[in-house]
Amino acid sequence: MTNEKNIEELPPKTCTIERLVTKEDDVQKVIDGKKTATRRNGRYADVGEIMELQGHSFVVEKVYSQALGELTDDHAKQEGFQSVEEYKQTILSYHPGMPWLPHMRVWVHEFRSVNG
Repeated sequence: MTNEKNIEELPPKTCTIERLVTKEDDVQKVIDGKKTATRRNGRYADVGEIMELQGHSFVVEKVYSQALGELTDDHAKQEGFQSVEEYKQTILSYHPGMPWLPHMRVWVHEFRSVNG
């Protein structure tokens, strides 16, 4: 079960929203509407914060903690992948040697285009 919290209960951000989506392929997926969430090991944005990508604006709608073992194929599709396994293999390719630990918690940032 996800651990959604009100913004008042969230810990301080560990990074800035400018670092939330940085990989070129991911930026394009966001712009194309194929990626509506990203998971990071820290909290990079507050609800209501605006992310700018190549002249496009996206508002963060939800920020919450989730264990990797809770991911479903629907979550993977939010990330722009077809399945949890595809998402997992891609993440592990970004971080050689990192294990995939189902109990490890990540921060989910869900967003949508400001322009609809």
